[in-house]
Order: sequence, then structure tokens, then C-alpha cells
Amino acid sequence: MPRPIHATIHTAALRHNLARVRQAAQDAKVWAVVKANAYGHGIERVYDSLRAADGFALLDLAEAERLRALGWRGPILLLEGVFEPRDLELCSRLGLWHVVHCDEQIDMLAAHKTQQPHHVLLKLNSGMNRLGFTPQRYRSAWARLNALPQVDEIGHVTHFSDADGPRGIAHQVEAFLSATRDLPGERSLANSAAILRHASAAQVRADWVRAGIALYGSAPDHPEHSAAHWGLQPAMTLATRLIAVQRLAAGDSVGYGSRFVAPAPMTIGVAACGYADGYPRHADTGTPVLVAGVRTRLVGRVSMDMLAVDLEPVLAAGVHAGFGSEVTLWGRAAHGGAILPIDEVAHAAGTIAYELMCALAPRVPVAADTERGA
Repeated sequence: MPRPIHATIHTAALRHNLARVRQAAQDAKVWAVVKANAYGHGIERVYDSLRAADGFALLDLAEAERLRALGWRGPILLLEGVFEPRDLELCSRLGLWHVVHCDEQIDMLAAHKTQQPHHVLLKLNSGMNRLGFTPQRYRSAWARLNALPQVDEIGHVTHFSDADGPRGIAHQVEAFLSATRDLPGERSLANSAAILRHASAAQVRADWVRAGIALYGSAPDHPEHSAAHWGLQPAMTLATRLIAVQRLAAGDSVGYGSRFVAPAPMTIGVAACGYADGYPRHADTGTPVLVAGVRTRLVGRVSMDMLAVDLEPVLAAGVHAGFGSEVTLWGRAAHGGAILPIDEVAHAAGTIAYELMCALAPRVPVAADTERGA
């Protein structure tokens, strides 16, 4: 039989999270962000649950083709725009909207021969300093685009750097409002953190919001707030089983480098999951795990194919833990309904939920669960 590790995508949770985003976004339209293969969940697996969105946003032309092949006829937005002139031909054929964030992309449009004018979103660098025109150059870039027969509608977009933190978004909102004042076109400012924390302001939610990590059940401002605080539900479970049990004497070590030494006699379990499956190697002793639905911890160093867990809390709860017992690395336990938020695992490992979702290895079988509710 195959290794017992597997990932489950909870389609009911995806639908729930989209509804929660819509509630927060109020009258704004919603882009469902499905870049990086839907944050590791799989575009084909999430499509039916997210097709109630008003549009999909992504980076890759091949992923846009996959969405069209699934039957999506609504807007698709390329968040980083095009990378070379021939990309514009595919934008025309697939009817893609695309971001324009630099002079080179305007030059490509000016040289592009098309009978189908493009719908573009001009990007303002309002303070994040990654992509976009500075406020001083924004209106001249708009004028160049507006003069091109290859361009039909021009929207406006920016991205927040601190929507999840104490600095907030006021300085970027002010820059955006100033740069776009009196210009026609739809606006989009809010990412997941801004949707949940700041979208009560009409100027923040604007015409479109861009929901990414919130759709997949992660809190964009963890650890300040949990996913449950925002009413989000886990959309991915990574689970496996114990393949061995070891009884340690005080002073026995566990794993490579002997990073963990038993302080007293204890029982540990060995689970079929390692960094080759996408679990973070840098996760240290204490990272939370569920065994048979009971919360416990990782012990020792994660190896390529295995990791060790402390079974003492499980046994103390009167729950059997042995060969074949279920281990939930993040998400929802199959029995009992216990939930281990992916944000807690990521935080303990010194990273973020995005990385865990996207790092899931190709060798891990993934299936959508259309029956179990979120």
C-alpha cells in the first residue's frame, strides 16, 4: 500500500471562506486569488467552490488557460502583468485583464497589433516599493495608456505593505486617492488583511477586493488574530499515520543531531511525514501536532521522510496511540473534529501559512473532500 500521508482539500470550507470575504467586502466585487496553483490547493480542486467569485487573479498564463479550460468565462487578472510582447497575444485570445506596472509594459502594448483592446489595471507604488509607478509618475503613465488604441478600460490598483500590522494603511490610501483623483476606472486596493481589518471604509474596499490567504482558511494577521477570530475555516488538512512507537529511557535522544533528549521515561511515535513531503525541516521540538485528535508536540529534528511526536499527552488523555494512529500535521482531524490551525504550525516553525501550503510536495496525494463539511 502507499505511504499513509495525504492532503485533503475541504471544499465546503472554501465556499464558507469566500462567503465570509463577501460579507466583509460588502458591496465590492471579489477577486479570488489562485496564484501558485491556488496556494498549493490545486486550481482544479478549488474551482467549483470559488466560482461564485466575480473574477480570478493569478500570475501565470498557463494557470489562466487552465481556468478557461474549466469553463470560466468571467474576468481573469494577471497580477504582475505580461513579461514579454507575445504574452499580449494570449491575453487577447483568452480575454485576460492585466496589470501594468512599468514603462516596458506600456511599450509592449504600444507595439502590439490587436483588434481587441485590452483591459488593464495601472499599478501605483503607494509605499510597498515592489511594483508600480510612483505617485509622481502615475498620471503621466495613465496618459500614455489612455492614448493607446490597444487599450480599452484602465483600472487602478495598489498593494498594501502593512494591512496586517500596527502601521496600517492610511498613508498608502492617501497616496492612492491623491494619485487617482478624478481619473475614470475601477479601483482595487484591499488584500485579505485589508478586507478583514479595514474594509468597513468604502475607499478601502473600493470596486474590487483581492482575497488570497483568507480563502484558504489562514488569518492574514496571525498571531494577533486567529482564523477562528475572523470566522475562517481550514481548507487544507495534511495527515498521516504512526508507523512506529518507541519507548525511551531518561537520557535517550531522538533523531539526527540528538536535538531532543528525553528528560524522563516517555513514549514517542514516528509519523510518515518529513521535509520531502513539504513539512518544514526547521520545525523544532514543541511544534504542535494532533495524534488521534489529541494535541501534542513534535520532538527532535524533522528528517526527510519521518518525524517524531510525543505520545505522553495522548496516553494521559486515555486515548490509544499506536501503529496506524492518525496524525494531523495541520487542519482537521478525521475523528472527533479537532482542528490544528495551520497558522499555529507555521508560527512555531518560524514561517507563515502561505509557505506551508505552497510547499506541499508532489509526492503527497491530494484529494478534494466534497462530503465532509467545513
